Amino acid sequence: MRPAFFLISSLAIFLHLTACGGGSTPVPQITVMVTPASATVGPGQSKQFFDSVTGTTNTAVTWQVNGTTGGNSTVGTISTNGLYTAPNSIPNPATVTVTADSSANPADSGSATVTVTSQSNSTVTVSPAAVSVEVFTTRQFTATINSQPSTAVTWQVNGVTGGSTTTGTISSSGFYSAPHSISNSIIPANGAPVTVQVRAVSTANTSNSGTATVTLTVPNQRAESTPIELGTSGSNAKDSITSKGMITCCGGTLGALVANGNTQYILSADHVLARSGAGSPGDPIIQPGLIDTGTCTSQGTTTVGNLTLGSFNLQSPSAATVDAAIAKVVSGAVDSTGNILLLGSGTDASGVPLPGSPNGGTGEPAGANLVNVKVAKSGRTTGLTCSTVGTTMANVSVVYHTNCDGSGTTFTVNYTNQVSVIGGDFSGGGDSGSLIVRESNANPVALLYAGSDLETVGNPVSDVLNFFASKGTTVSFAGAARSSAVIGCSLPGPQAAMAARVTAQKVTPSNDVLVQATAVRDRHATELMGHPEVQAVGVGASYDNAAEPAILLFVTKGQPRTNIPAQVDGIRTRIIEGDLFSQRGVLSSEQSAALEQSVAPPQLVYSISEAEVERAKVVHAAHVDELMNMAGVQGVGITSSVDSPGEAALMIFLIRGVAHPTIPPVIDGLRTRVRESSRFRAGLDHTQPQHGCPVLKAAKTQQSPATGTKPQH
Repeated sequence: MRPAFFLISSLAIFLHLTACGGGSTPVPQITVMVTPASATVGPGQSKQFFDSVTGTTNTAVTWQVNGTTGGNSTVGTISTNGLYTAPNSIPNPATVTVTADSSANPADSGSATVTVTSQSNSTVTVSPAAVSVEVFTTRQFTATINSQPSTAVTWQVNGVTGGSTTTGTISSSGFYSAPHSISNSIIPANGAPVTVQVRAVSTANTSNSGTATVTLTVPNQRAESTPIELGTSGSNAKDSITSKGMITCCGGTLGALVANGNTQYILSADHVLARSGAGSPGDPIIQPGLIDTGTCTSQGTTTVGNLTLGSFNLQSPSAATVDAAIAKVVSGAVDSTGNILLLGSGTDASGVPLPGSPNGGTGEPAGANLVNVKVAKSGRTTGLTCSTVGTTMANVSVVYHTNCDGSGTTFTVNYTNQVSVIGGDFSGGGDSGSLIVRESNANPVALLYAGSDLETVGNPVSDVLNFFASKGTTVSFAGAARSSAVIGCSLPGPQAAMAARVTAQKVTPSNDVLVQATAVRDRHATELMGHPEVQAVGVGASYDNAAEPAILLFVTKGQPRTNIPAQVDGIRTRIIEGDLFSQRGVLSSEQSAALEQSVAPPQLVYSISEAEVERAKVVHAAHVDELMNMAGVQGVGITSSVDSPGEAALMIFLIRGVAHPTIPPVIDGLRTRVRESSRFRAGLDHTQPQHGCPVLKAAKTQQSPATGTKPQH
């Protein structure tokens, strides 16, 4: 019996020893530490946390904020590598916990506390602090608050949250998109670079902000390597003037390439290439123009042509028919395909429109109905701009100066058969010589040479080519047949110079003129309501002449017209089309204004038929001379009525601030339309940039002690 007892006892001891861990692996002790152990950050700021894991070879961790993996927008977020970003507003409570959980054993973790608090004396910094951005391109900006990256800022451009089409737009994350062209409203009068200010404003304390300076550029102003593309900066190498120790230099746009057989010429305005008739055959034409050299000298420029033929001389401006000149191309200096910067149908990798040639040949024929045709141009100052032809066959009076700086003798040239493009930002000083083309296929329309603050004026290309042919040089536009559109006019993004695409500006008539219109309307209400297409008759403002009232006729869209009068007792009528208006009969001014809101606002210009153009031509020919002789009138042409879409109108261009006789609402049965603007100019004054003329830049000169000459700076 004893041996059996011994065996059982030994087995029990063995089992006891095994149960006590003999030969087993101990559970590892894992330690996780988070540094720093605490931090204070402002709303939207970021803070980097670090983990230290010991006791295991698996050192991976999972980051949490207040127990939520990755955090959230309320308490802040944290990346997989420990970068914590505070919410844009202070959470409640303001202190949150950042935790790093061991992936090897989630029960083991380390933590740190973060207090989100406003910082009244914080320093906001924007990066990059200064940068050049070309039209059509983008740039990312970032903000730091007290040297910590932050998203708790509001982004502005020139003080406007989100920016604008004029200055460029910026997203809530600081992504800046440059405008597609340069607006005259941001071009300095002294020829300095065009800049806008990007600002990051702290959301926690709006009195704290940081700024960056963006210099906006257009490719048209750069010095190019040969062969150059056109639409670029250029000038006569002699186009400068020195006075009182200062040298003032000018520049315009080398517009397009024209050819006579194998001989090619640069086409531009006469006052760009031939110095308003003061140039001489053979004068060097340089790229870039003197204005863009920084020294007002030809140093660093390339002679790309030599002046061949200009359009007029200063002694006989009345003989001028066009403002145009050509310069024979220096061999190999100009792209022989006629490519113009930004005028292409595709874009590069940065989204910038490629160069493209215009439609080759002779362009739009003489007498073409161009009213409401969409057009584009690429010029030295504003770059690629797109707008709409507002007026054709216009007689205009244009002011010139004998010197490029706007000094010297002032003289006036009267032109006939001109094209006017609407929109104050279609051109700027230095865009003279640009080729205006159809947007749809880049077919040449006009040569830009003058303008006001609301219009740009160009010579029809048919007149330009006919002028050179009359002087023994028959030329046509270089370029392949083209059916593709100018892509830059339709790309998404800020489009600074597309203002002419929008509707006409709302007009608010005064009570006095409304009383006058109401009295006339009431006398004739029965006969006006007698027209079957008229649903209601009201009173409001005229869009053909913003200074005058109008009797509003709310008519059924698509229903034939029954000779609705263009004026009643000297008061203009305005036609508003709609399917079914909510009110009928005779309306008060308040009811009229409310009913207007039910339809789309009027356009700046409408298409008109060939028959309407022919009707307008007769009236224009009969009255243009007497109208041009009236005080304050600087142009008379053919356009569309805004008060009666589809009807032609006689456009009367008035000089703002100059007294003028009353413009009748109707002449020989044709409605009239008034556009009041600054003076049409092809020269430059010193106070502000003008449209369609060379820009200028002044550089000081100083005596050189070594040579006694005056080097230009």
